[in-house]
Amino acid sequence: MKTRIIVDSTADLLPEIKKRVYTVPLTVNFGDEEFIDGVTIDNKRFYEKLIESDELPTTSQAAPDAFMKEYEKAQKAGEAAVVITVSSKLSGTYQSAVIAAAEYENIYVVDAGSVAIGSSILAELALKLLDEGKSAEEIVNALEEEKGKIVLVALVDTLEYLKKGGRISKTAAFAGGLLNIKPVISVTNGEINILGKARGSKMGNNLLVQEINKAGGIDFSKPVLLGYTGIHDGLLLKYIEDSRHIWEGNINEIRHTIVGSVIGTHVGPGAVAVAFFKK
Repeated sequence: MKTRIIVDSTADLLPEIKKRVYTVPLTVNFGDEEFIDGVTIDNKRFYEKLIESDELPTTSQAAPDAFMKEYEKAQKAGEAAVVITVSSKLSGTYQSAVIAAAEYENIYVVDAGSVAIGSSILAELALKLLDEGKSAEEIVNALEEEKGKIVLVALVDTLEYLKKGGRISKTAAFAGGLLNIKPVISVTNGEINILGKARGSKMGNNLLVQEINKAGGIDFSKPVLLGYTGIHDGLLLKYIEDSRHIWEGNINEIRHTIVGSVIGTHVGPGAVAVAFFKK
């Protein structure tokens, strides 16, 4: 039986990866205006609206019906499906995928335990396993084993968006916002953690490098992806330059992408992130 890979739209996929998977979108609301993530609003327009808006947008999880539409397509094609969702601790999207799967056979739902570029590299690994001829069950078993090795760390411009979106406490946001400090955060076991604080992007970039070292280094045999939020990638390019010693001689190309609207709502512009599998 053939297998297809399904993700939700919080996974920030490179174009060549995106065209090989099926995507269930979440929604973003600016007041009374509702936008379908990646369908009726693109990333550039989203960040323009985010910067212009006086009110923080809200996001909505994907409903079971949205997953059922994709499951129906898989069933009609006679295919199994491996479904990879954003961390269940950050969104109800995983639960929606599970509820919808109860009506179908050969649908396997994996909680990525991560988000954004972290979910993306897990989806890439799934495609690699698919290309190797692995069955849906074999892919799921491998993903469940490997997802705990995903490290996602980010330097954010402010914790204000995470606080407003209810992803961190007011106390944590206040501590991170003192003295124009740039916080470094991670997503570990599906939850957001504040790792440290740095004054300025140079020191923040050093903290990101330190976190890579703390994790024991990068497994370059598996996907590695960098990401940024906002309209311009200047901060990301600076981070790549500051950390060039990590990449040179290990990968031919430093791949990066923009983080989409749902996660961008909670992180805000001006963030730089890296996702990898630790050794």
